Amino acid sequence: MADLLTLENATNLIMLCFLQAVLGFDNLLYISIESQRAPVAQQKAVRFWGIIIAVLLRVVLLFAMIRLIDALGAPFYEFHWEGILEGGVNFSTIVFVIGGFFLMYTAVKEIGHMLSIDHLDHDVSGKSGKSAVRVVLLIVMMNLIFSFDSVLSAIAITDVFPILATAILLSGLAMLLLADGVTRFLEKNRMYEVLGLFILLIVGVVLLGEAGQAAVHGAEATGMSHEEAHHLALKLFGHEVIPMSKTTFYFSVVVLFAVEILQTGYSRKLNKERHALQEHS
Repeated sequence: MADLLTLENATNLIMLCFLQAVLGFDNLLYISIESQRAPVAQQKAVRFWGIIIAVLLRVVLLFAMIRLIDALGAPFYEFHWEGILEGGVNFSTIVFVIGGFFLMYTAVKEIGHMLSIDHLDHDVSGKSGKSAVRVVLLIVMMNLIFSFDSVLSAIAITDVFPILATAILLSGLAMLLLADGVTRFLEKNRMYEVLGLFILLIVGVVLLGEAGQAAVHGAEATGMSHEEAHHLALKLFGHEVIPMSKTTFYFSVVVLFAVEILQTGYSRKLNKERHALQEHS
């Protein structure tokens, strides 16, 4: 125990908590939006148990990845369809592709649902088309998919399991404290729910981009140099699939929020001016 109480471990823990907070934003947004698909009376319980189960499974995933990092990182197949699809595939590639397409499908489906007449009936009746158990399972599944980039990044900082597990548990506690507040905000400001769905759409694209380099990072984790591993990068129609940087992602999010805030303010200003003209006429 005394070996854990070092300045290096304390510094790593602070860095890991910051990393989990940065990478956990999209996860928290998904939890808040998806939990609203459950029956109203069970939404808080859905968020609580979804986060609790997901965090516990994330710790198990962390333990497994530390033990099986070579097996999970090593590419098990290489595409050689010249000019169409080239590069290596490992376990992380599959996870990122499935997660990316699932998020994009979910975002597009929910945006279409919000634009339909059925959505208005849904708001009035207060009913939901998904059971609480199904929503919890979806939250847990997507939390694990979101976990891969954060867990892989965390392992790159330190391989001390207690420090890694502590950072994950603290991030889970933060999600528990913030999830209800984020959900209440989205409920009171429904226009931001559409914004959130578009952000999830971007997150899906980010995950697909991560899939392009997953085999490269996995090979490097097994001891291969970057130059040797680079040929494993996925190439689609001759172009290398490059992940979107976190800076670009968060800049896009800030721009989307800025546009929404300005548009909302401008709409309110126009409504006031129209109301004033009606009173004078």
